[in-house]
Amino acid sequence: MKRKVVTTADGSKTIYLEDWDEHYHSKHGAVQEAYHVFIKSGLSLFKNSPISILEIGFGTGLNALITFMEAERMDLNISYTGVEAYPPSPTEIGQLNYITELKVKEFQSAFEKMHECPWEEDCGISNNFVLHKQQIDFLTIDAKALFDLVYFDAFGARVQPELWTDTIFEKMFLALKKGGILVTYSAKGSVRRAMQSVGFIVERLPGPPGKREMLRAKKP
Repeated sequence: MKRKVVTTADGSKTIYLEDWDEHYHSKHGAVQEAYHVFIKSGLSLFKNSPISILEIGFGTGLNALITFMEAERMDLNISYTGVEAYPPSPTEIGQLNYITELKVKEFQSAFEKMHECPWEEDCGISNNFVLHKQQIDFLTIDAKALFDLVYFDAFGARVQPELWTDTIFEKMFLALKKGGILVTYSAKGSVRRAMQSVGFIVERLPGPPGKREMLRAKKP
């Protein structure tokens, strides 16, 4: 599938899939969306360590990078599992400008290490942040009560509807610990109903720039 690196409205870059007319991150601002959906609406709810995070759609590594930065700032211990079936190429990763846009040169080596880490192995990015990347199909996930927080950042239902059904959200429900949280940029009614059908308590929240709403789900 043809892909190219493009600039979003806040100056940060993302990857665009031309065949699907789909972006890895919001065209209204990749960094703004990531902070709003996954940090402000997700990670900020957790004040104590350790925290175990599952990301559905590791992609460019942006969500992992800003989570790592927050972990350093707040002195949090985080175990981070990033699942990605089709990783971007080193050339594509090299064209991303997150370090420059965020003005965090001190995290350049950490971001590079995230992408250089072998798949299917634990990789210590720092003393308090361990990354484990899995190159698998999302539908094969079979975790049970392992995670405190899920970043659900799959491609949209318009292009991959199979990733937004009760089947996948049941997997997410089972993967979370009691009281665990799932956050996603999507606010579709069908997605909310699929989450509720497997047992999640779901709330609508204000969305990031360019989106009116997003969803946050909790496992009772």
